[in-house]
Amino acid sequence: MPISDLPPSRHQQVQIVCSITAAEKYKVPANILLAIAEKESGKPGLWVKNSNGTYDVGTMQFNTAYIKTLGRFGITPNDVAGPGCYAYDLAAWRVHGHITKDHGDIWTRAANYHSRTPYYNHIYRADLKVKANRWASWLEKFMMPRIVTVDEYTAQTDTKPAMQITHTTAQPNKTTYVPRSIVVSSK
Repeated sequence: MPISDLPPSRHQQVQIVCSITAAEKYKVPANILLAIAEKESGKPGLWVKNSNGTYDVGTMQFNTAYIKTLGRFGITPNDVAGPGCYAYDLAAWRVHGHITKDHGDIWTRAANYHSRTPYYNHIYRADLKVKANRWASWLEKFMMPRIVTVDEYTAQTDTKPAMQITHTTAQPNKTTYVPRSIVVSSK
């Protein structure tokens, strides 16, 4: 994640632009997609061998067992291993599916990107919440006044004039951070 006011590295710039664009396209919270990208910490062309013989591939570290299920759509490991935004788009599509179709709170559903096994999901989920909160703060600090509007899942009011805030009917858990969906505005 970018540190304070330092400009992001080239890899981080690609990660930020691709994640925000994909989040908008697939209607997922940008801070969550950025947190997943940070957690996966992949790079173009990276193949990481797992103990079960599968590989995690590319910037978003898609597992080859999962990629095999996408073969019916013509998606191959080389597609997600390459540079550019495709892996972020595919990840946002996948996260959108988890958020809209899976059970549990938004964090459990987003952590299904990594694993549906409760033990591994819980570990991933805990770190995902911390990273997503940091990314939400970063996005608000560096993006809000310029090009981004915010849809919040909370019922909190905010008086910042640069934001357009809408509220959903979801009932947030008051003891945990609830993500904000960052939407790139054409206004």
